Amino acid sequence: MSAPGAAAPTGKQLAALSFAALGVVYGDIGTSPLYALKECFAPNHGVPLTAANIYGVLSLIFWSLTVLVAFKYLVVMVRADNRGEGGILALLALLRPNEVRTRRRWLLISAGLLGSALLYGDGIITPAISVLGAMDGLAVAAPALQPLVMWISLAIIVVLFLVQRRGTAGIGAIFGPVTLVWFICIAVLGVAGISREPAVLRAMNPWYAMDFFLRHGLAGVTVLAAVVLVVTGGEALYADMGHFGKRPIRLAWFGLVMPALVLNYFGQGALLLTDPSAVANPFYRLVPSWGLYPMIAIATAAAITASQALISGSFSLTQQAVQLGYSPRVTIIHTSSKQKGQIYIPEVNWALMVACVALVLTFRDAGSLANTYGVAITGTMMTTTLLFAAVARERWQWRWWQVLLVVVPLLLVELAFFGANLTKVPHGGWVPLVVAAGVFTLMSTWKRGRRILAARLQENALPLELFMADVVRRKPVRVPGAAIFMTSDPTGVPPVLLHHLKHNKVLHERVTLLSIVTREVPQVPEEERLEIKELGAGFWLVVGHYGFMESPDVPELLAQMRAHGRTQSMMETSFYLGRETLIAMKGRPRTGSASDLLSRRMPYWRKKLFVLMTNNARSATTFFGLPPNRVVELGAQIQF
Repeated sequence: MSAPGAAAPTGKQLAALSFAALGVVYGDIGTSPLYALKECFAPNHGVPLTAANIYGVLSLIFWSLTVLVAFKYLVVMVRADNRGEGGILALLALLRPNEVRTRRRWLLISAGLLGSALLYGDGIITPAISVLGAMDGLAVAAPALQPLVMWISLAIIVVLFLVQRRGTAGIGAIFGPVTLVWFICIAVLGVAGISREPAVLRAMNPWYAMDFFLRHGLAGVTVLAAVVLVVTGGEALYADMGHFGKRPIRLAWFGLVMPALVLNYFGQGALLLTDPSAVANPFYRLVPSWGLYPMIAIATAAAITASQALISGSFSLTQQAVQLGYSPRVTIIHTSSKQKGQIYIPEVNWALMVACVALVLTFRDAGSLANTYGVAITGTMMTTTLLFAAVARERWQWRWWQVLLVVVPLLLVELAFFGANLTKVPHGGWVPLVVAAGVFTLMSTWKRGRRILAARLQENALPLELFMADVVRRKPVRVPGAAIFMTSDPTGVPPVLLHHLKHNKVLHERVTLLSIVTREVPQVPEEERLEIKELGAGFWLVVGHYGFMESPDVPELLAQMRAHGRTQSMMETSFYLGRETLIAMKGRPRTGSASDLLSRRMPYWRKKLFVLMTNNARSATTFFGLPPNRVVELGAQIQF
């Protein structure tokens, strides 16, 4: 990933990045031809397989790709980068949600969290539907194998999740080649199909889409619930912008991905015009009989690539949520010493696997799973559009008419898709909604609970200046060695330091107050990483600054302190951490304090949930990379 402000890639570098982006960015949207057009003519949509309807649906597909992917994400959304990074949480961070707390700001934050929560639903559905869609070719090649499609798909999905702990550095190298072969193959198949009925290319005329709605009315709108499948993975274009940059992603889309997708969809449409019986599986019916099994293998590899991109995206999203304070600490394992973005989070991996397996066992085929997909996609799209409008207005100072000129047309299209997908809710569309509701509840509860806890600790904290004056005046007993006291508030005295001094009556010769601060930017430059201030009397205040795409590493910070003249031997240093035991209370006394006001607004059940999340969070010792045999934890009970 190039640093913010770096020169745009050109030549071989641009080609290499565009090639790499194929597998990571376009894997999901690239596998949509396996099932999208077939679902448009599924019996439940009530659209007869006529020439006029085929032209209408193809026109809808073409203009959906053009408006929602090419225009929205590759022209509009890529402008809203957070120092080169994209994605909903990066977009939310642009609004500086911690600076001002108003009702409007709360609504924007809630929208951002809901959109992020919907992405987890996407991460569950994509592996299931992609692999099942690829395996459907077995039923075309050998109908007798139909009963085995689900079980083979299930085995592939389980193996995919089991190998996550090994990291994707090795298999990631084949993502680009696999996806390149896939797009070339579907483009060739599309050209072969179009050659049967070249007139199908007329469907690029938007009139056919309008005519479709004029003839079918409300029934025509419901077809959008299937058409939306062609833009699945569109959010990845924006979310992965930081890994590759705008130019490589645009070049890959306009140079290969969009032409290949359009050719294949139109090739399937031409096939349906000449052979209506192919509607059972128009993608694999395009493939000549001799190429079925090789194509199934290529499709399966492409489906695995698409699934891997969504799984890795879920890991990255969770890391951002932890750093921005929307999730408790989790186990973040860096699987590559060369690429910082290569991480593995066991808790997320196993949760996704269980949910994905349950989906496959419940819905059993790609057609049934298609009913679960659209709600998550369209909900996320509307969220990014709304947040973009807020950023354009607040950060870039666009005028209202400029914001509305861009946002209103996009929202109208997305609302039409969202409304159409609401018809899917009783038939499976509830799945991403349930997942999103659960994740949103967890994220918002954690953020609210941490605010209450921080307010409670700040109210009881002793100002640093008063404490230092007291140390100079009282001159407590000092013992050899160094101590580091971790604190979340660099302006106050850590409660663990006060407890230590109160009970042990001594202080080390060298005392460091260490605070880890997460900025609302993806990465913090190395020259801004460390902030050191001498307080006197052997005390130092050290603040480590990290971005929301980075993982704090205390031993690394200590090594950097040496460059600033502060030697800190790990074998002579004790780390002191506070461990709070939280007690949820049914209501708080009306003292008028900030923490009590916040606490009264939090229902008792959410307090209990916050306590449960706190008790199961990753320990600070492991999360910050501290040596366990050098850590001392002092506990305290806090009512809230």
